[in-house]
Amino acid sequence: MYSNTKAPIPTHRLNMHGEPCPYPAVKTIETLNDLGEDDILEIISDCPQSINNIPIDVKNHGYQVLYIDTSTTAVRYFVKR
Repeated sequence: MYSNTKAPIPTHRLNMHGEPCPYPAVKTIETLNDLGEDDILEIISDCPQSINNIPIDVKNHGYQVLYIDTSTTAVRYFVKR
């Protein structure tokens, strides 16, 4: 997992439940581009490929994955701009 032991409090939420890949990853980057520097985005996705796509795309665009919650069928990602 990532450095935090529990999920941070998000300032924004992006619910991509039911959306096929690559839309969750694409929309994540689009949303992060519009947020402020200290904002934390929570992304909810049940696309199986998002567990690979979202963290890689986030890092490649210079953002930081703070926490990933895989305790349910929909994965929750917490990302800092």
